[in-house]
Amino acid sequence: MTDFTLERLDAFLAERAMASPHASYTAKLLAGGRAVSAKKLGEEAIELVIAAMEKDRRAVTMEAADVLYHLLVVLRAGGVPLQDVLAELERRTAQSGLQEKASRPKG
Repeated sequence: MTDFTLERLDAFLAERAMASPHASYTAKLLAGGRAVSAKKLGEEAIELVIAAMEKDRRAVTMEAADVLYHLLVVLRAGGVPLQDVLAELERRTAQSGLQEKASRPKG
């Protein structure tokens, strides 16, 4: 079992964001703006869906890692702290998923 966490990945991304875009993929994505980061997240999400549909366990693992990485980049690009997302997940787990979904505003 690994002790690697999303918080550790987020801290790593914060460090890499300060590097030159020529030396860091993270910095390059962030320099491209929100649209570039969001597009890449979408591409990775599609690749994850395809891997899941094909029941390719190894590909699902690799693509899920890509999705988590790119999600954190999108959050950073948008100025949304990971802690805010984790707090929202914690809030949602205080009730059943069906209750939480029903409580969301329509539209």
